[in-house]
Amino acid sequence: MSLEAIEKVTQVEQESQERKAAAEAQARQIVAGAEREGLALLQQTRADAVAAGKKLLREAEARAAAKEAEIRQAAQAESDALVKAAEKHLEEAAEFIVGRVVKN
Repeated sequence: MSLEAIEKVTQVEQESQERKAAAEAQARQIVAGAEREGLALLQQTRADAVAAGKKLLREAEARAAAKEAEIRQAAQAESDALVKAAEKHLEEAAEFIVGRVVKN
């Protein structure tokens, strides 16, 4: 082999190694970028999940408060009705007791 051919082969091998090193460096950069993007997406997803959880909790608390008010209003109405019914029978009960006392 001539010296020129050996130099050509050496040059081609060196260029090949340089391209390989450049490709490896680019691959490392791509992997690092993908990891950064993945971590950022993971953090955003976690933040979104926390926000969604808080929103659901607020909505559930609002529904619970509305149901509580509804139950409280129904209980108050029932209580008022029982008081009115008791007041109607109060006079009858008093007359019955007075009648029993007077008879004995």
